[in-house]
Amino acid sequence: MLHVTNLVYVIKKDKETSSAMLRRFTRIIQQSGVLLQARKMKSYKRPLNKRARKVGALRRLKARKERERLVKLGKMKERVY
Repeated sequence: MLHVTNLVYVIKKDKETSSAMLRRFTRIIQQSGVLLQARKMKSYKRPLNKRARKVGALRRLKARKERERLVKLGKMKERVY
């Protein structure tokens, strides 16, 4: 969930067109960094906890051992990079 700490708003001035107000709002948003922060948070991925890291490491180790076993049996070709 995105938490916005700095709310940015504009109030239409006398004799100001809507497009001018929108340009002013856009400029204020860019200068404040709110848009940049929102874009960063959109792709934020929470770090894994210790247990999840261990489970992933064990899963990778098991898959590696299984590949090695299949290569020894001749059922799988060895990876060549």
